[in-house]
Amino acid sequence: MKSSRTRILVFSTLYPNSVKPGHGIFVETRLKHLLASGEVEAKVVAPVPWFPFAGENFGKYAVYAKVPKQENRENINIFHPRYPVLPKIGMSLAPISMAAACMPILNQLIKSGRDFDLIDAHYFYPDGVAAAFLARQLGKPFVITARGTDINLIPEYRIPRKMILWAASQAAGLITVSSALKARLVELGVDPEKITVLRNGVDLERFSPMEKAAQRSELNLPSPLLLSVGNLIESKGHDLVIRSLSLMPEMHLAIIGEGPERESLQILSSSLGVENRVTFLGSLPQNELPRYYSAADALVLASSREGWANVLLEAMACGTPAIATRVGGNPEVIASPDAGMLIDERTPEAIAEAANKLFLEYPEEGATRRYAERFSWHDTTDGQLKLFSKILGR
Repeated sequence: MKSSRTRILVFSTLYPNSVKPGHGIFVETRLKHLLASGEVEAKVVAPVPWFPFAGENFGKYAVYAKVPKQENRENINIFHPRYPVLPKIGMSLAPISMAAACMPILNQLIKSGRDFDLIDAHYFYPDGVAAAFLARQLGKPFVITARGTDINLIPEYRIPRKMILWAASQAAGLITVSSALKARLVELGVDPEKITVLRNGVDLERFSPMEKAAQRSELNLPSPLLLSVGNLIESKGHDLVIRSLSLMPEMHLAIIGEGPERESLQILSSSLGVENRVTFLGSLPQNELPRYYSAADALVLASSREGWANVLLEAMACGTPAIATRVGGNPEVIASPDAGMLIDERTPEAIAEAANKLFLEYPEEGATRRYAERFSWHDTTDGQLKLFSKILGR
């Protein structure tokens, strides 16, 4: 007997695995809340790049070789088919190679009685385009969620842009995690009637206030303290936050994240003479983050682009206000003095000025937490259920 629940296949390279448990955690979190409704059952296909060697001497791609072909997380079955990534020309061919590598898994699921009603793809390129190829072959409807760089940056390349617009035209529905991303899709030529804005929520149980002084003492962190969280890449603007310390002689900074810019950021700290006020904490597991959010006086997000920055809500849920650049979905997150402040210029001076203003009119911790509570996952889950039901004619 066919289940009355909607059967979805979540398709995305942005999904946690046993080797990289924090990778794409927001996709897993959204799915967990959707499953909690009791109206959906799901399987996950999360392809990873193929690489023949797993040793430490083979660079970042060697990590993918350690990912199991199949695993179970939170009682969800996850498949990790391998797809080839070709240097230089790989960007244009990635959707095709990904779809070809994943088709056997999808056929196997269907033949073994584990069919699905709809493909729920996350990240427009190459994932969403690959999902469009797969859905067309299988005669299934599909939905794509746009999350940020996939719409803000990748369409600057001619061939990917054409593929993105084709996939959008074929999709039964499109989701963006912010109104800013919807506007960007419309600007690219996508029908606005096809787009539903469903922002990410925040896990209010995991992220909650902890006593600030106690956390600072236990974590051996100084005061006053700014926190910058994200991959150590140029677009995140960690360098700007470090530079702002030169304008705030009493301020300290803790940076959570790893990436190719770490060495240059450490050199920058030394050259500015602020190395004693900057702490590099590396990459931390999700369950450790609430302690650091609670210990900080403010989170600073100096990104040049964002879709929907989960770190802003995570900090606020811990009672800590944020300072962020006015890009992407940030103005939709920071829309009250209780949430923090937006900066119009992406400069060290603007960061320092905003920090000084924030400390002069610092919001009450409870007010910041209550603001974050408006961003539960309930509305997002409800929006997904309504969209899926509409698509499937239920």
